[in-house]
Amino acid sequence: MPSLKDLKNKIASVKNTRKITKAMQMVSAAKLRRAQDAAEAARPYAERMSAVMAGLAAGVANSEGAPKLLVGNGSDKVHLLVVMTAERGLCGGFNSTIVRLARTKANELLAAGKTVKILTVGKKGREQLRRDLGAHFVGHIDLSEVKRIGYANAQNIARDILARFEAGECDVVTLFFNRFQSVISQIPTAQQVIPAVFEGAGATADYDYEPSEEAILADLLPRGVATQVFTALLENGASEQGARMSAMDNATRNAGEMITKYTTIYNRSRQAAITKELIEIISGAEAL
Repeated sequence: MPSLKDLKNKIASVKNTRKITKAMQMVSAAKLRRAQDAAEAARPYAERMSAVMAGLAAGVANSEGAPKLLVGNGSDKVHLLVVMTAERGLCGGFNSTIVRLARTKANELLAAGKTVKILTVGKKGREQLRRDLGAHFVGHIDLSEVKRIGYANAQNIARDILARFEAGECDVVTLFFNRFQSVISQIPTAQQVIPAVFEGAGATADYDYEPSEEAILADLLPRGVATQVFTALLENGASEQGARMSAMDNATRNAGEMITKYTTIYNRSRQAAITKELIEIISGAEAL
């Protein structure tokens, strides 16, 4: 049985922890609103851009002048996995779900005889993948100093990806991130960006383009990669804050339960100690 002093110290320690987790929960709640608004605002633009490119792609996918970003370079031997996680922890299973999806995909590709390269965005994903897939790392992008994700950050990542593809270092590029659904629900997502994949069939447009559809796509597709990266970063940002808010709420409630438990034990131990002292006093008085 712990001493009264030990119990008192434990109660004080857990109370301090509860203050910290409560504060972190409130900070995450404030950040979540901004991150969620940004993610939801970006979705219509990304969807519309995807629809426009899908319509253009439908007319040129089988032509000789189709851009490589659309149809690929004729091979799918080398896969670049861009694993996007948080720079910090204390956000429940947010990072581990992304890493688990990426690890599963990497192992499937390796089993099929493919070459896997991994570009990590965010420290936590790199830490979790280093042990079993560290030999496949080809780069890391640190966003720890970035206070608010902007399009410029996505452009830098997109330039890295496009440069690797144009240099022939990879054939297929896939992004791994969490898509925000709600505070308690984030969906691990694998999204192929090279060669371009569009959701749904592109509508065949009855338009004449100037310049040609191929020329327009050649300009739009790199922007499309940057837009998809930006959307993924925003979705990840909202998902991270939602997961951290939920995790800190659980931690705060658990701390409260521990405080109640330790306080009950403390009160019972204190009562037992007082009773024992009274018995000793009464016994001594009777002996006299």
